[in-house]
Amino acid sequence: MKKQLYIAATLLLLTSNAIKAQTGFEQLIKAGPDDAAKLVDAYGRPLLKGLGMGMSSGWTNTAKTLGLFHFELRATATAVIVPTTERTFNVTQIGLSSNIRPANLNQVIAPTFSGDKHVNGPAMDIYDTNGHKLTTFDMPGGLFEDIVPTPQLQLTVGLFQHTDVTVRAIPKIKLNKGIGSVSMIGFGIKHNLIQDFSSGGNSIPFDFALAFNYSRLHYAKKLNLQPDDFLVPSDPQQSTDFSRQEIYGNLDNYLVQAIFSKQLSFFTPYLSAGYNVSKTKVGLKGNYPIINGITETQISYTTFTDPVNINANYIKGFRADMGFQLKFPVLRLFGSYGVAENYNMVNAGIGFGL
Repeated sequence: MKKQLYIAATLLLLTSNAIKAQTGFEQLIKAGPDDAAKLVDAYGRPLLKGLGMGMSSGWTNTAKTLGLFHFELRATATAVIVPTTERTFNVTQIGLSSNIRPANLNQVIAPTFSGDKHVNGPAMDIYDTNGHKLTTFDMPGGLFEDIVPTPQLQLTVGLFQHTDVTVRAIPKIKLNKGIGSVSMIGFGIKHNLIQDFSSGGNSIPFDFALAFNYSRLHYAKKLNLQPDDFLVPSDPQQSTDFSRQEIYGNLDNYLVQAIFSKQLSFFTPYLSAGYNVSKTKVGLKGNYPIINGITETQISYTTFTDPVNINANYIKGFRADMGFQLKFPVLRLFGSYGVAENYNMVNAGIGFGL
């Protein structure tokens, strides 16, 4: 009788024409809470690293500080270029349980969030604890190839003793339907250290500053994982409300920088070296139907609430930047290029100041 139930369940999987299509993070949740956390981590890592590195860009393009109560308002954007090595991952090398396996052992390479968006990853089979196959799903393709964008809007004010303070904020911006939305708040302080040694009217022909910046970015994306029509709840106590699903990420980013610049009329080139740490919390909110076995003659699901919570330091290391500032009476133009952990960053923007 048990064998007949599994045959019936398999036929349901093969003949159902009402399977709803999910893409991106929805597909990964089908693996169950523990395995979903590993898949979300591997798939979403380039996005979260890219956002963290983008948050560290565009704070300043010169070591020179503003005069007392002078200000500068700037808007910039950073394109973080994801290295080729982080556009894919091997599904057999991230510690998945034996309950989820590649359908074809010759097809184990899956795109990450920043991978090829024109193809899906390998098919994955899900088994119950008795080794019986329950369903198959395809790993998602990439959603944002190669580049992770991050906008920045900030106000800098000059204070006493060659010191600037900066407030950075981004209202909630929806990047697009497939990627989700971001918002950010942050602050920074920069001190032109070399000017502390300038005395007696002697002018020092370059500027050298130390800076500390902190920002928090919130990422969110609505999800829609609904039970397939052939599924039933494993018991009457299972919730059937799947209307409030969301994946979120909170990134706390810290950057310490040493900045060297030389003003040449209206053109100021600069170099900087810094240490960047990004602490990330990623999770799933809402109820999710996860296939878990067979009830009578139908495949059943269990509802999991907030099934994934990940705490990680996706960024912890040195970064280097070089760039320039073009300073006109009111208008400012900025550009820079940075490198960190094999990621490249290009930043450009415009500002106004007095």
